[in-house]
Amino acid sequence: MIRGDELVVFAILFVGVAATGFLAYRWRRADLRSLDQWGLAGRTFGTVINWFLMGGDLYTAYTFIAVPALVFGKGAIGLFAIPYTIIVYPLVYVVMPKLWRVGRHRGHVTPSDYVADRFDSRLLGLLIAITGIVATIPYIALQMFGIEVVLAQMGVPVEVALIVAFLILAVFTYLSGLRAPAMIAFAKDVLIWSAILVAVIYIPIRLGGYGNIFAHVPTKLSILSYKSYMPYATLAFGSALALFLYPHAVTSVLASKDEKVIKRNAAFLPAYSFLLGLIAILGFMAIAAGIHPAKPYLANAAVPELMASMFPGPFVGYIFAAIAIGALVPASVMSIASANLFSRNIYREFFRRSASGAEEATVSKIFSGLVKLGALLFILLVPTTYVINFQLAGGVWILQTLPAVFLSLYVRWLDRWAVVAGWAVGMGLGTYWLVQEKFAASTFALFGQTNYEVYIALAAFIANMIVVVGGSGIARLVGAGIRTRLTEADYEVAPTGA
Repeated sequence: MIRGDELVVFAILFVGVAATGFLAYRWRRADLRSLDQWGLAGRTFGTVINWFLMGGDLYTAYTFIAVPALVFGKGAIGLFAIPYTIIVYPLVYVVMPKLWRVGRHRGHVTPSDYVADRFDSRLLGLLIAITGIVATIPYIALQMFGIEVVLAQMGVPVEVALIVAFLILAVFTYLSGLRAPAMIAFAKDVLIWSAILVAVIYIPIRLGGYGNIFAHVPTKLSILSYKSYMPYATLAFGSALALFLYPHAVTSVLASKDEKVIKRNAAFLPAYSFLLGLIAILGFMAIAAGIHPAKPYLANAAVPELMASMFPGPFVGYIFAAIAIGALVPASVMSIASANLFSRNIYREFFRRSASGAEEATVSKIFSGLVKLGALLFILLVPTTYVINFQLAGGVWILQTLPAVFLSLYVRWLDRWAVVAGWAVGMGLGTYWLVQEKFAASTFALFGQTNYEVYIALAAFIANMIVVVGGSGIARLVGAGIRTRLTEADYEVAPTGA
């Protein structure tokens, strides 16, 4: 049954913000036939714009749907997302300015551009590009799934929800590139912050206070069990290592106008971790409120059903619009980043070395739509019991690029063939363990011991690193030369106005 009052408010807000995305190509007018302008907005974003963009890019439907769903269904282990977003920012502060610096000197648009330059290897650049695309598709799927859930909650047929999400994303990304999510990120933040602050104040009042809420949560869910220590710790640490390896995170960094922007935002962005903590607790509120989500969404619908039971229709529409718009921003950046990888590091490198800048941008625009289509298929074909596993599966793959992208910024003696071999081992083991779990879980029992379940990504990464370090050490012993196109000057501070 369609809930008219919710749907009207939702439609007004959603269409209004989406229209802003469609018109964003007029903002800071530039030639969007250039990949540098379409995919990086001319590398001109200052602290404020970049803060909203990176926040909108990183705090997604994963935050608003998947995390509280895991807390609702599995309890305290779902809170691993809070420490992981705290751990990640010191890493950002140290590593990302250096990656930006090399990218500015060398004109890099993607992390694969850097890797191909750093190791003088088109093959390694190709592998990193493929990994980035494959890892991002389930992450985009999570965003589209978030939109689907709230539309279905309002009675809109699932098929319509998927088509609407796909078309809106495809059109405004094609037209406006990175300017679209940057422009609507501010509206997204206003909606999300206002909706969540009202929810975490009003719902506890309705439920008798936070003490009463936690009293209604079973002990096995509110307290982390001994068996959960290892999966909790490895999920937090592995996710922190993986987050800024995603191509959309690198895209937001490369779009910054200087290093100071990146460092400031590494200091300011933990404010979102506070918001994440508030959102996660909604899972416990849903338990206390007696929410029993029905099929097909089960725990993934816990927050939408909680909101629908607590608030009048118009405000429910407001909250649902906030969640859906919160998914639009990251899905758009993710598809742009994946498309840039394809056009720069696959199409141009291996099919059309003579491709012009305009041709490159056109290929990116088209491929951004194909990536969203792939995400749509991912939703249809992969189990969605806990959609957080969409993002965690992507983390398994993207973490295997850390030696090539991050470690190589500091360790100059890495051998390219050792990095390739390590990537192959990590990807092979990670994918094998995901298949063993049927993509329905992101941890596995190490050595068959259920007391030692670990995040698949971290276990595969350790194997990857053993091969990379061992192989590079052997290469040094036999006197193999280090291959790179970079010079010491490329790591120095970029000149003002570069």
